Amino acid sequence: MRPLAAAALSLALSACASPALRGTGDLGLVVERATGSVMLIETSGRTTVARVEGLGDLSHASAVFSRDGRYAYVFGRDGGLTKVDLLRARIEQRLIQAGNAIGGAISQDGRVVAVANYTPGGIRLFDARTLAPLAELRTGAKVVGIADAPGNRIVFSLFEAGEIWIVDASDPRRPGVQKIRGVGKLPYDGFVTPGGRYYIAGLFGEDGLALVDLWSPDAGARRILDGYGRGEEPLPVYKMPHLRGWAVAGRYIFLPAVGRHEVLVLDSLSWTEAGRIAVHGQPVFAVAQPGGRRVWVNFAFPRNGVVQVIDVATLQVVHELRPGRAVLHMEFTPRGEQAWISSRDDGAVVVYDGASFAELARLPARSPSGIFLTSRGAMTGF
Repeated sequence: MRPLAAAALSLALSACASPALRGTGDLGLVVERATGSVMLIETSGRTTVARVEGLGDLSHASAVFSRDGRYAYVFGRDGGLTKVDLLRARIEQRLIQAGNAIGGAISQDGRVVAVANYTPGGIRLFDARTLAPLAELRTGAKVVGIADAPGNRIVFSLFEAGEIWIVDASDPRRPGVQKIRGVGKLPYDGFVTPGGRYYIAGLFGEDGLALVDLWSPDAGARRILDGYGRGEEPLPVYKMPHLRGWAVAGRYIFLPAVGRHEVLVLDSLSWTEAGRIAVHGQPVFAVAQPGGRRVWVNFAFPRNGVVQVIDVATLQVVHELRPGRAVLHMEFTPRGEQAWISSRDDGAVVVYDGASFAELARLPARSPSGIFLTSRGAMTGF
């Protein structure tokens, strides 16, 4: 056999023996909070690909993704930071970096992973490739509402201290810090708007929100929706609302009201209230479907088996779904044709058609909670 033909045959045989090539654009993770595992899913065929075990305490876990979509960084409540290889469906690296962690972020350039800690309080920066520690910033308070922002900045709130910090991680071994003080009582979560300009923190102690213009952070924080519950007795809060950039639909931002059966509508041009929508219970997540026409809302215990859909044009509830008991999380595919919803107590992840609301699939899962798709890796604030 001639050398050229032999080389071609060898190459063909090698290709046959290799695993099938695939991209990661339609992959994601489902957190299985009770078993310390994550379920690897793909959205094109709506199937489970694999399960990865050994991620520790995932009772309040979240994830971010590398720029190329190959790796997930999972933040566990036990202080664990776990790097998961999505193509090999295995743990690449894992370390316990603190006593109690609540989430994290990845820098705009994808080089730095930041972990938000309750205990001892503060954030730690790690090299995204090696997980080598780069820097630690102690805050003396619980870190909440952590998100990435343009300029390789990491923004977060301090729960007990009532502050918002902006960390420049361009030089991650010597990060710069800007502290905005006196933002209000008990900021409990926060998010960066999709364009990356504004950071908004909810205030548990004051029925309002704090707004920071990241183009002009020296101006400090501005109070918006101040006293939205004034004059009315608040209901007991069974689960704190979660704020994220998912809530932005066109010019409006849809925000769960603390201790109320309402979604607040904020006009992002004037930063004033544009309306209120009565809903089924105390909302936890308000998630804007890509395209911005609809917002899907889930609820706290004991009314947590329902998802309601709001039409943005009319600001009315137009549909109701019952995926199962204890709906914890909702995630859309990037173009909004599918909605993935976790039902913890029914042990299922339910996939719905984003237009007709028809159920497309129901995947068994172990106490599923958070659902995170790799498309987040290309989004600011996620």
